[in-house]
Amino acid sequence: MRFLRFPSLFLMLISLASFTGDRPAYRLFTAAGLPADYDQMLQELAQADVVLFGEQHNDALTHWLELQVAKDLLKLKQPGQLVLGLEMFERDVQPLVAQYATGELADTAFERQARPWPNYGTDYRPLLQFARANHLPVIGTNAPRPFARTVAQRSLTALDKLPANDRALLAPLPLKVDYDLPGYKNMAAMFGGDGKAHGGGAQNIIQAQALKDATMAHFIKTSIAPGQTMLHFNGSYHSDHHDGIMAWLRQYAPKLRVRTLSVVTQEQLQTLEKEQLNVADYVVVVPADAAKTY
Repeated sequence: MRFLRFPSLFLMLISLASFTGDRPAYRLFTAAGLPADYDQMLQELAQADVVLFGEQHNDALTHWLELQVAKDLLKLKQPGQLVLGLEMFERDVQPLVAQYATGELADTAFERQARPWPNYGTDYRPLLQFARANHLPVIGTNAPRPFARTVAQRSLTALDKLPANDRALLAPLPLKVDYDLPGYKNMAAMFGGDGKAHGGGAQNIIQAQALKDATMAHFIKTSIAPGQTMLHFNGSYHSDHHDGIMAWLRQYAPKLRVRTLSVVTQEQLQTLEKEQLNVADYVVVVPADAAKTY
């Protein structure tokens, strides 16, 4: 019975035992690696004009959390103040996205005509159904694939003579790409060096990425009104380190209040690993062995 002389120590050991036995599905951290409170994060996100949610496209837990964040933000916003934006739909199918969100287009017709991603049914359909049920605008923000593919093959100069109706689907042209942005420098490194020096393949692929980033930023800016918050879902590479979309938003609309989230995978969830620090305003850590949708 000697342990009764040290009740505080006994309670602390019980507490530690409970913590070490905890198996959370994810953990939330600040940019600095401190544990973050979900509700406090929501309050901050609700005050933003734009929230860039950087996802892992094939992570099932990420997609569940995206839907929860959308539901919880809706509770904090007034009617008409929440807008969903998605990288997963391109600008030329925006009329179909809008018709689906308002209930004018049936599921089968939408899925047949809107070129949804292969994992749409499991990962993005719940978001669109939530938007439709709650009368939320949905904006597809991405550059149509044929234009990005053309740039990757022939550079941005291939877009110089596009007709006006095609230009309307993209960020304002011509684009001036900053090859010194960290994300673009990382892409160049994948090709063994500086994208500007390599020209051709490396530079063209960086330009295609920039076209997507700039187009998403442009249509985020043009699709929200004062008082609205756009919750935008994109691959984390498009917004990590406040780069990509964020860099173009700083150029197009520097006064917008933007917050970022990024989902990362780790073997352990107790601490944020050094390489994940400052990747976003809030970092969601999910287990490396979490279920994948493809």
